[in-house]
Amino acid sequence: MTWAAHDYQFMSRAIQLAKRGRYTCDPNPRVGCVITKGNQLIAEGWHAVSGEAHAEINALNQCDDATNSIVYITLEPCSHHGRTPPCIDALIKANVKEVIIAMLDPNPLVSGSGVKKLEESGITVKKGLLETEAIKLNPGFIKRMTVDMPHVRCKMAMSLDGRTALENGESQWISSEQARRDVHGLRAGSSAVLTTVDTIIKDDAVLNARDLAFEAKQPVRVIIDRQFKITNQAKLFSLSENVAGKVIVYTEIENDGRLNELENVDVVSIAKSDLWMLNIFSHLANEYEINDVMVEAGATFSGALIEAGLVDELVVYMASVLLGNTAQPLLKLNVLDKLSEAIKMEVVDVRQVGKDIRLTYNFKK
Repeated sequence: MTWAAHDYQFMSRAIQLAKRGRYTCDPNPRVGCVITKGNQLIAEGWHAVSGEAHAEINALNQCDDATNSIVYITLEPCSHHGRTPPCIDALIKANVKEVIIAMLDPNPLVSGSGVKKLEESGITVKKGLLETEAIKLNPGFIKRMTVDMPHVRCKMAMSLDGRTALENGESQWISSEQARRDVHGLRAGSSAVLTTVDTIIKDDAVLNARDLAFEAKQPVRVIIDRQFKITNQAKLFSLSENVAGKVIVYTEIENDGRLNELENVDVVSIAKSDLWMLNIFSHLANEYEINDVMVEAGATFSGALIEAGLVDELVVYMASVLLGNTAQPLLKLNVLDKLSEAIKMEVVDVRQVGKDIRLTYNFKK
């Protein structure tokens, strides 16, 4: 497919619009839409809040007349009834001439059905413009739709020599205030923040997204607690729903009465197995529509997830301090006999955040 310069311009704009829904449209995908006539932009929209109008509808609502227009959309328009009516019907009713789509719907059950219905109505459809950029908008949604799993990001902070805390456990604060504020932005962009009960007991963290300069949904807070050691005295239970997301506790313990002690908390018992954490991530995707999970835990748990191949992305804040060789390591991993056995990653982003460096890696699978 050959694209004109203005095609790239308008789809790039649609992608930028889609990013505006990053903190508010979960669990729905981030989608942007631009409507043009005579190579001039006449309307635009994005999906802002789940349950409310999609990007195409918001753009059409800006139009006095979309007849014979060209519509640029980052994701194939929906053709099924969900929380809102299908966008396909609105596009057909508006008498648009052509629809250019960056990527098809990742849900294999409906992928291509929107395109087919548009074409059956006499509307020209083109696909694949800036597809790579569009895929980057929704890694969690795409993974949930294709393999029933969320995108998992592991966030950690370390010294320049790869340490997270002193030998005695003191760790607050290795990273700078700016880096800690940046973490709250990552939390806000996640469907859920996940940690272990040991981290809750040690740090009494509340795991919400706060001190933000923008409107955002609060992430679900997920606690991994195999033996159900958590108590209702933990600080994270003291926050009201308007400043913190709901809490889910996963345990291996079957309900013996103790699991009812926590109020306004979902306690889920998952049978013990070698695939316990994989089953938890699958449960989060299928039962709670969780697209993106950010893991904030210690060296042992994070290392185990990485070795199990359950982590897609690693974000490390590297502080300009040295803690020495007796300090605690970033990750606890199995001993390797050969360098060829090393876990391989690729750098996807490096940037300075305050006095720290934020490194983002994808795992090669």
